[in-house]
Amino acid sequence: GYGGRGGSRGGGGGGSNFGGASLRAPNWTSMSMEAVNKNLYTPNHLTSNRSEGEVEDYLSHHDVTVKGSSVPRPIQHFEECNFPPYIMKKIHEMGFQAPTAIQAQGWPIALSGHDLVAIAKTGSGKTLGYIAPAIVHVNAQRPLRSGEGPIVLVLAPTRELAQQIETVANDFGSATATRVACVFGGAPKGPQVNLLRQGAEIVIATPGRLIDYLEQGTVNLHRTSFLVLDEADRMLDMGFEPQIRKIIGQIRPDRQVLMWSATWPKEVQKLAEDFLVDYVQLNIGSLKPTANHNIVQIVDVCQEYEKDYKLQGLLSQIGSQRTNKTIIFVETKRKADDITRSVRNKGWPAVAIHGNKSQQERDRVLNEFRVGQASILVATDVAARGLDVDDVKFVINYDYPNNCEDYIHRIGRTGRSQATGTAYAFFTPGNARHAKQLVDVLLEANQSVTPALSEMSQKSSLGMYNKPSYGGGGGRGGYGAGGGYKRKNQEDYGARSKSGRWDQQSGGGGGGYTQAGGQRGYGQYY
Repeated sequence: GYGGRGGSRGGGGGGSNFGGASLRAPNWTSMSMEAVNKNLYTPNHLTSNRSEGEVEDYLSHHDVTVKGSSVPRPIQHFEECNFPPYIMKKIHEMGFQAPTAIQAQGWPIALSGHDLVAIAKTGSGKTLGYIAPAIVHVNAQRPLRSGEGPIVLVLAPTRELAQQIETVANDFGSATATRVACVFGGAPKGPQVNLLRQGAEIVIATPGRLIDYLEQGTVNLHRTSFLVLDEADRMLDMGFEPQIRKIIGQIRPDRQVLMWSATWPKEVQKLAEDFLVDYVQLNIGSLKPTANHNIVQIVDVCQEYEKDYKLQGLLSQIGSQRTNKTIIFVETKRKADDITRSVRNKGWPAVAIHGNKSQQERDRVLNEFRVGQASILVATDVAARGLDVDDVKFVINYDYPNNCEDYIHRIGRTGRSQATGTAYAFFTPGNARHAKQLVDVLLEANQSVTPALSEMSQKSSLGMYNKPSYGGGGGRGGYGAGGGYKRKNQEDYGARSKSGRWDQQSGGGGGGYTQAGGQRGYGQYY
């Protein structure tokens, strides 16, 4: 549950009782640590002999940008990576024709021992982008002895993704008898415990279940030297940041870390700054926030006083079927309660979730929404962290958020797994400063822009709307609320919302952009 004591940076009620309270980071300076072999890359002569112009053409053609020092050149053919025969044999068996862009540049970086942040959408070939170097890394280290933990740890947000990674790891690790253990919540612990105790060079885990095993002493991470954070933005969005920080505290400081994310929000940047060293940043595509094209976006330019009856009209259209799960986003806890009461009085099954509710009540509300007992959820951004429901049909932005990234994050609650969804937004003159960015998001996603919104965007760009003033409240980026926050490797973490605000009552944050779309098919994870 959320709650606990206030923190050293001020504010009240930070901390998260997420488990792991008994875990203490080892005193690495007093421990004898054997050397880790991390630089395992030998450039091929074909790669080395290409001109700078040819390299730039390749990167530009594949929309690749790279930031960092001593970055190796991208390969263009599998043979250039100088993988061991057991990797090359499997690549040819799978029938792959050429490396994807993220593999072409990511493999040389990872094999060279660099820390890496890779920003790419699902389906980019990212799983093999880190599994192949991980297996090479395993085979370059001393074999595991009885009782030693994994050499490679992959953290993933969900059971489904963890199992897909496990499949790829088993396919490519079988030739060298690399043992793989996959542990996640919602499954019996017995078989997972047996796998861990037998020993596994690669462990793939969801953060919560791994914390359980670390606390129980079932596994330790003293031998772990290669850490992968897959879908880092989604893990943070689901509220796993405290667990991730606890887990990393159990891993030797000279580890190699590869962080993979679909987006690059502030929370992911902060995690990278805290735990990666001199990392290379690899981007595939634009970093500009974009919305899922499977979502129909409808923006209603209106006055503040019109929003209530417009909401009732909207719910009359979409709320008649209980199977139509709908999330209504509002700005404040009081408004969440008021709207929920109003909606219920009209006969619709609605529940509210916000920071004033106890963890038990939050769990009950979310379960009612997940199973369809209540088809309408009214939520603040802060309280929506951890909400991972695949069949949300509609999102209504009753209050438009404070920035474009939060808008994209909100509407990304629908249209998942290549399903379609519809997002509505009530947009008032008080939101005018966001009009230009919203228009850009709509146009990029091939959505229509109403004349009213277009006019508001133009007027706002010309400074024709007075900027609203704000008073009180823990301002953006402040550390006053969200008690328990410590800058480095904090143990009592008050989670922060995407907007930079902190929820003093709950310590629960509002999370980064959740990637939407992308069928989680087997093949694309290669």
